[in-house]
Amino acid sequence: MKIYKHLLLLILILIPHMSQAGWDDFVSDFKKSVKEKAGASTGSSLSEEKIIAGLKQALNQGVEKSVKQLGASNGFLNDASVKIPMPRSLKKLDRGLRKIGQKKVADQFINTMNHAAEQAVPETIDILMSAVKSMTLQDGVKILNGENDAATQYFKGKYLSQLRTIIKPIVHRATNKVGVTDAYKKMINNAGFLARYLDEDSLDIDQYITNKAINGLFVKIAVEERRIREDPVARTTDLLKEVFGA
Repeated sequence: MKIYKHLLLLILILIPHMSQAGWDDFVSDFKKSVKEKAGASTGSSLSEEKIIAGLKQALNQGVEKSVKQLGASNGFLNDASVKIPMPRSLKKLDRGLRKIGQKKVADQFINTMNHAAEQAVPETIDILMSAVKSMTLQDGVKILNGENDAATQYFKGKYLSQLRTIIKPIVHRATNKVGVTDAYKKMINNAGFLARYLDEDSLDIDQYITNKAINGLFVKIAVEERRIREDPVARTTDLLKEVFGA
């Protein structure tokens, strides 16, 4: 602030001795100097285009890595952060089966649900990449200045219902392929008297797996986004280093 006070005092002293043209030049140069100093104080020299390009690259990296992890063998089943549990409406049945020695049929149903999600997730990558491409500059600036999971929240807010609609048929094919329905029927048949406490019509297994698969994707994308923001080692390209380093 002191430097600006001294400059202001100098201006007041020099005003009577300056021509109008000289005064205009002086004011123009002074404004330019202040603007440059303000820009330097923010430490930002990135163009808007570079910011959005960096964010898209980061999201692409996060999506690719997340899909690869979850689509691997036992990608859901062996990861506690995304493993699909027994649906809440079947919890009592699950406990009952385990008490009467039918643990295997309950576990088989859980395993098939996780394998269905594992098979469905790789087919979502084109959908997610398209979502990244459609990101606007305004979206990008908000994400860059947002929380560590701002990009993941952007996905959720803008594409969640679309992802559900598109992914559910994929999950349906996967559930048929890995035998989720058969495992479910086997579990019910082994439940005996416990089955009477079950409202089968209230459970949409495909929708349940779809929701859990999408949630798992968001969890993994958020982890990768946080790593790119906080860990320089995770910034694997020059563009990511420049954008997130700034």
